[in-house]
Amino acid sequence: MSTVAISATEINKLRQATGAGMMDCRKALTETNGDFEAAIDWLRKQGQKVAAKRSDREAKEGVVIAKTTSDNKSGIIVCVSCETDFVSKNSDFVAFAQSIADAAIKNNVKTLEELNASAIDQSTVADLVNDKLATIGEKIGITKFVRIDAPYVASYIHGAYRMGVLVGLNKDAAETGKNVAMQIAAMNPVAVDADSVPAETIERERNIAIEQMKQDPRMAGKTDDMLAKIAQGKLNAFFKEQTLLAQVFVKGEGNESVADYLKKEDKDLKVIEFVRVALG
Repeated sequence: MSTVAISATEINKLRQATGAGMMDCRKALTETNGDFEAAIDWLRKQGQKVAAKRSDREAKEGVVIAKTTSDNKSGIIVCVSCETDFVSKNSDFVAFAQSIADAAIKNNVKTLEELNASAIDQSTVADLVNDKLATIGEKIGITKFVRIDAPYVASYIHGAYRMGVLVGLNKDAAETGKNVAMQIAAMNPVAVDADSVPAETIERERNIAIEQMKQDPRMAGKTDDMLAKIAQGKLNAFFKEQTLLAQVFVKGEGNESVADYLKKEDKDLKVIEFVRVALG
């Protein structure tokens, strides 16, 4: 049993992230010594339907800008965070975030460090962020910068600058790229396909599936080999629901998958990579 003191703030944070009950969240944090991500896994292993922590959730308030170069060979996402929605919805703050994204494109920036050192009207981005902080009176900062390079990059901004998506494709496909980006915004896949799911994610999902079955009375007496086969079936279902190409296309008809949609548009068109950054 953990000796770590669990605060009400930590419990509430876990409740907000998972939708689980207060007592369940307290127990999960206690059992995992206050480890937030491990607590999410603990809840899932108990069979609770909760959302796994996802790395695209960056800040509660701010502005997310997704932008591509004029030739669509590169794309960037910049997240400029702040403390309140009053600031994030202010047109001047949105314009400030846009200017940072423009600087990233103009200066061919590849990292957050390069972005902070980039110039806007003879000042660095880092200095302008500090100036804005002093003017607004809230803590602000560039909390995320990502870049994709591909033969064609499509960008999409969703929900009043609360989410940005980039999709790298193997060839020019503006309308199709936008539709795929909207799919990613809506369905939040973990990878392009099963082969590109990180090994640690696969192992994590497999372990959770096995732990769930071990706690299911209906699985009593099942051999480890049988549990492994059932776990693989659950993994296959995970791949279908959580990987882009296997997902049902939200703008399609019937059970058309994203892969089906791409083949219909252009049999040679492929998604190389994508990135999704969301506030919340």
